[in-house]
Amino acid sequence: MNTASQNSSLPASPSLVYERIITTLPQAVSLLLAERGQAPEMSPDPQAQWELFRALVNTRMPQPASPEFLTLQDQLLQDILTYRGVVDPSALPATSETLPIKLWQGDITTLATDAIVNAANSQMLGCFVPGHHCIDNAIHTFAGVQLRLECARLMAEQGYPEPTGMAKVTDAFNLPSKTIIHTVGPIAEGNATPSDCALLANCYTACLDAALNASCTSIAFCCISTGVFGFPQERAARIAVSSVVEWLKAQESACASVPEVIFNVFLDTDRACYEEILKAY
Repeated sequence: MNTASQNSSLPASPSLVYERIITTLPQAVSLLLAERGQAPEMSPDPQAQWELFRALVNTRMPQPASPEFLTLQDQLLQDILTYRGVVDPSALPATSETLPIKLWQGDITTLATDAIVNAANSQMLGCFVPGHHCIDNAIHTFAGVQLRLECARLMAEQGYPEPTGMAKVTDAFNLPSKTIIHTVGPIAEGNATPSDCALLANCYTACLDAALNASCTSIAFCCISTGVFGFPQERAARIAVSSVVEWLKAQESACASVPEVIFNVFLDTDRACYEEILKAY
């Protein structure tokens, strides 16, 4: 998982959308508490309510939710997205003069690409740590509880943990992207072996293959494995760029239509690293 901190706060300024958010939020929390057999008691502070909502959905097992809750949750998440703003990938400046590559620093859950990549774990069910600032947690939070249920269905059909370096595609539900491509990166713990490097490269090519098969015209990559999985940032960035460039060139040589690739970073250090590497392209 990538542990770059994701935006976990509610918008602070009043507006009609915000008014809907603070009306819907306690209703959604009450239903989540009732589902657990708990009294619908909570702080009157909207930020505290949001933190409770996030903790409840983060720890909720993959199971169907009531139509009432799904209606409230979907309205809430769509309003939050509207307030936060959706990023149009076509408006982002190109990084390369010869390849469809862009670099963008920001929250991937606001990016309206055809596909975004989630740095998942081998259970493929999202992060169960309440409010954890990893990309897996953020994607599952803002997509909605439907995503965990869909991932559980895929894993039940598969019958074994997701191997490292592969890719699975799901709907994006309440995210602005159309799909999510989930991949499990290698656990390097600060010392990436040649095998780790090969597996990380596989993550990028598998996701690109999945995007191509799904007819995606754009895909945004997070910094796979550089968080709690401990893959050194610069080395991971070089593998990411070289793997993507090699794949794009191979597809273009075969006259295949290729998706636009966006390297999404959250930390300033990652941005600086990618900027330096992409100068060669």
